Amino acid sequence: MGTKEDILLLLEKNRGQSISGQLMAENLNISRAAVWKNIKLLEQEGHLIEASTKVGYKLVDNSDILSASGINAILEKEGVYNQKIIYYRSIDSTNKEAKRLILDNLEHTAVVVSDHQTAGLGRNGKSFFSPSGSGLYLSMVLKPKIEPTVALRVTSAAAVATCRAIEEATSIKAKIKWVNDIYIDKLKVAGILTEGISGFESRRIESIVVGIGLNFREPDEGFPTELKNVATSLFPKGQAVTTSRNEIAAKLIIHLLSLTNNLDDNSYIEEYRNRSMVLHKDLFVITPNSRYQAFVKHIDDNGALVVVLEDGTKQLLQSGEISLRFD
Repeated sequence: MGTKEDILLLLEKNRGQSISGQLMAENLNISRAAVWKNIKLLEQEGHLIEASTKVGYKLVDNSDILSASGINAILEKEGVYNQKIIYYRSIDSTNKEAKRLILDNLEHTAVVVSDHQTAGLGRNGKSFFSPSGSGLYLSMVLKPKIEPTVALRVTSAAAVATCRAIEEATSIKAKIKWVNDIYIDKLKVAGILTEGISGFESRRIESIVVGIGLNFREPDEGFPTELKNVATSLFPKGQAVTTSRNEIAAKLIIHLLSLTNNLDDNSYIEEYRNRSMVLHKDLFVITPNSRYQAFVKHIDDNGALVVVLEDGTKQLLQSGEISLRFD
């Protein structure tokens, strides 16, 4: 990290408390003038910092600027160290950047996070609405080296991880619409895009990118017309914001690591079932050439849907599009 990021990390670790410029200078082996200069740069980026000649500098509690330092400060408080987090103010797509890291021979887990995406990705080539300042766009590179059949569990694990992160940070109850959407009160608040990269010789999944796009607060201009009746945010207009995007990101990382580090243990699948919006419901299965009704009888241990068609036959859905009656 550079000097500015080092100072921000100190401020984040002591959020709400003042740190003297002298102490910062001594900890980072820089001059007090350098501390002041970088504090000003952080303020220009939007960080809310109070300065006092007697007590020093303080990052105020309601400062919500997404940053690698802010995420790492929370991770370290939770005992998670040495996470490679790469922050962009704006990027085409965090998933695309994660895949570029893999092509550059990334050897370890890494997280790409951004305040804004110019070409956010959804499933099946769809775009993902990614305005600046109101969302959290995060992609984690995993290096599991697992069989393709086990890789199917990653999206289910990521959905559970997202729900846990939301609830821990906000106490808001989140539900899962198979296979990759997170809902609050019948409106979509987050989407997950999982992409696997296989080794040519090993024929095993060597890298997985888990992308999560979360509507944190409602944009100032509101949602686009096509999303107004289908999307929501954790904090709609007029509602007090009670957490930060850094906290949500840190909790996402913690739960993603916990659940994906041992995919052979799929005990989380019962939680997935309990959070499901589709289990024991009628829905429509949508294919490129048809749309047919089915009843969801079960969700198997890999996260696939066991559905019963109108003629009584059973079918296993491992991927695809579905629509509930309220969609």
